[in-house]
Amino acid sequence: MPEMPEVEGLAQFLREHAVGRAISAVEVGAISALKTFAPAPTALVGRAVSDVARHGKWLDVVTVPAGERAAGDGAPGGAPGADGALHLVFHLAKAGWLRWYDEVPRTAVRPGRSPIALRLRLDDGAGFDLTEAGTRKRLAVHVVARPEDVPQVATLGVEPADLTVERLRELLAARNQQVKGLLRDQNVIAGIGNAYSDEILHAARISPFALTRSFDDDDVARLHAAIGEVLAAAVAEASGRPAADLKDAKRRSMRVHGRAGLPCPVCGDTVREVSFADSSLQYCPTCQTGGKILADRRMSKLLR
Repeated sequence: MPEMPEVEGLAQFLREHAVGRAISAVEVGAISALKTFAPAPTALVGRAVSDVARHGKWLDVVTVPAGERAAGDGAPGGAPGADGALHLVFHLAKAGWLRWYDEVPRTAVRPGRSPIALRLRLDDGAGFDLTEAGTRKRLAVHVVARPEDVPQVATLGVEPADLTVERLRELLAARNQQVKGLLRDQNVIAGIGNAYSDEILHAARISPFALTRSFDDDDVARLHAAIGEVLAAAVAEASGRPAADLKDAKRRSMRVHGRAGLPCPVCGDTVREVSFADSSLQYCPTCQTGGKILADRRMSKLLR
């Protein structure tokens, strides 16, 4: 799943390649991906892209009537706000991606016949597809007057860049839960998912199952520093890359996530995995759990 660094990389890429261009066509390939109906995606046609923003893992293509250069906040409701802004807001979910074209294929999108959920064409011939692989379709597309009209955006937690040590301490103490779950909760901290939570906890030398109310001041400080350092490095790695390169760049930067069975780059111990029904986490026993091997939840059920 694309997380904050990759989504920020996509936002930067789209700012460089789409801002200032007019939208010439919008084609919907998967009705299931479209979560709003008024205004319709075709309402974006003829409008100019004025900005591309990020809200957690959500991308926000801001459009204004052709000839206007910038957009502010729209008004609630289906129609454009007083400033005329309309936002194409989308979440790529677990198997979605943005495929950029310098020259969009001329063939029309055929609903149900390809992984393309939505195609957007610009007036210079460039544009992008939103694609989703697999059978579990979770990619979400909204056309709204304000990004806050998307409930999942309106309820996002603090952005990592705005997270202070004091605020993190408050979030950890709010309820006693496993720290891995807190880091992934978009209503608490926006933008961190399965991969970067593994990387952050490895950098902080903290078990993914550590309970948040057990954290002392040193634990909080290490976790806060790790959040900032890991995400800043990942954003720097993503910055300036074409959309097609972002996934591989993410995989190459991982130290423990997706590396079960390989040596930890810090201590040389074997990276271990805990599997769940539809996800898994990776960690280093020496760096994070005092050498203890955590029980694999999936295997434990099979052995009962």
